[in-house]
Amino acid sequence: MVINPTYLAQRSRSSINWSDARRRVLKSYREWLRAGPEIQQLYSLNMPVSRIRTKVREEFEKHRYVNNVQAVDVLLQQSHAEFQEMLNYWKQYSHVMKYFRVDEDENAKLPKNFIQGFLEGRN
Repeated sequence: MVINPTYLAQRSRSSINWSDARRRVLKSYREWLRAGPEIQQLYSLNMPVSRIRTKVREEFEKHRYVNNVQAVDVLLQQSHAEFQEMLNYWKQYSHVMKYFRVDEDENAKLPKNFIQGFLEGRN
């Protein structure tokens, strides 16, 4: 496999207005959804593509109510950087599985406060 660092590279740019930002977010979301089967195959994930797509949806839903265009632009740049790293196979299996860690390991959730975590013996 030939490494091509410019594969999926994009110029960074700012959104002109909210409609442009919305269009760019939807484009990014669709790219992630379409890449689900390829991600599953590249990283040999033992989960259905629907679970990968659900996780992508959750990640986008985290930032649904961001109301600053500049913040949306930063999130889009971060999303595209993750997308490029994922499809260029620059991530390792453990990096990909960190997104699914909370789903699989119930003990991975942080305690409500310091004292509760201390008494449970967590660091």
